[in-house]
Amino acid sequence: MPRLTQVDLVELNRAFDDRTPQELLQWALEMFGTRVAAMSSMQESGNVICHMMHVNSIELPVLFVDTGVLFQETLDTRDLLIKSYGLNIRTLRPVLTMQEQTERHGVLYLSPEGQKECCEMRKSAPLDAIKGEYEGLITSLRRADGGRRGVCPILAVDPRLNLLRINPLANFSDEQLDRYIQQNAVVLNPLHKQGFSTIGCNRCTTPVLPGEPKRAGRWRHLGPWSVYCGINPTDLDPERSPSVDFHQELIDRILGRQTDFMI
Repeated sequence: MPRLTQVDLVELNRAFDDRTPQELLQWALEMFGTRVAAMSSMQESGNVICHMMHVNSIELPVLFVDTGVLFQETLDTRDLLIKSYGLNIRTLRPVLTMQEQTERHGVLYLSPEGQKECCEMRKSAPLDAIKGEYEGLITSLRRADGGRRGVCPILAVDPRLNLLRINPLANFSDEQLDRYIQQNAVVLNPLHKQGFSTIGCNRCTTPVLPGEPKRAGRWRHLGPWSVYCGINPTDLDPERSPSVDFHQELIDRILGRQTDFMI
């Protein structure tokens, strides 16, 4: 099977850097058709993507991983997005409930190693279950989030799911995000106004104090080394996400070798 590598995407990523999020969403739709979905964890950036899809009549499924231990506000936000924007939100869940997991494995999230195992079962594995259904996945990482995401590309290969991730908001600044939210009255998770800069599971997420990094509230009890769950391949070391297996025709279309589609 032909392979598409991250290196293959260097020039395309450079060309896409001055494109608008709306143009990139349209590119993803034209490129992958019914083989692309969006993903949201019901946080600011993901909700902005959902709003852009709504106002531009881009009808794609939105994948949402319900770990079984999310805040009720997050679940309510999902339901409000469905009602307000008419979205097709597909909720994915882990095999075990948290009670069943605890009975078998103990309270995993109390140690760095256990946290990784817990996130693997509750966040990453539900996505593994739909591997093969999509060739493109629209996500909402932004360079302005800092940390390992400070250099996240617009297009990133995901070898675990064997698909291409598209980050239309990669070069969206905090100011641009805030302005879009205010001008369009985007549906937001109410926890953002309660001190949560990022929002995950209720066991491992706390508000962030003024002056702290944005992700300081994630796994605070484990120390600053545990600020990513691993669900996004660009949060991992670059060498861990080198390439994906695609048909040659799709690779040629993505790289513009045999397509008339322009943005």
